[in-house]
Amino acid sequence: MTGLLLFLGVLALVGVYFVTVFNGLVTLRNRFKNAFAQIDVQLQRRYELIPNLVETAKAYLAHEKDTLTNVIAARNQASAAAKAVAGAPDSAALVEKLGQAEGMLGGALSRLMAVSENYPDLKANQTMQQLMEELSSTENRVGFARQAFNDAVMEYNIQREKFPNFFIAGAFGFQQAAQLDIPDVQARQPVKVAF
Repeated sequence: MTGLLLFLGVLALVGVYFVTVFNGLVTLRNRFKNAFAQIDVQLQRRYELIPNLVETAKAYLAHEKDTLTNVIAARNQASAAAKAVAGAPDSAALVEKLGQAEGMLGGALSRLMAVSENYPDLKANQTMQQLMEELSSTENRVGFARQAFNDAVMEYNIQREKFPNFFIAGAFGFQQAAQLDIPDVQARQPVKVAF
């Protein structure tokens, strides 16, 4: 009888541990999905600002049509990638595609800003200044939201990979989550020095 009670006690402890690990993984997975939702809000705000920025710049940059076209194309690509990953923020492949698309958009926006620096009338335009300020503010918000997302992903992945948690994670399909890495295209370009 004592052996049966001991066996049932151990079985109950194993069951409680299993439920605790499972619920912890569910909680962490939902946290990183929520953190991505915060990124998505900021990205949508950014995507809405970009066409206004391009429209404002069009009048001044008529002969810089390729730059403006590249910004809109990169914006559309990034927006499509964000919509795809919003439905599945636990998909590593989709998160990686979003990071690449955001890197391309960042590069296109940097080129637009560099070109606009050559046009004093455009730099002085109040609408352009407001849009640039809003875009800069949104970029900061995206950065903070991305940091929170990446922290949540790291916490989830750590719990998922711990022993013996990985047995439960594997058995119930808790896949490894990917951090959102947005490559800085400008930082990877060689520095040009002219005398």
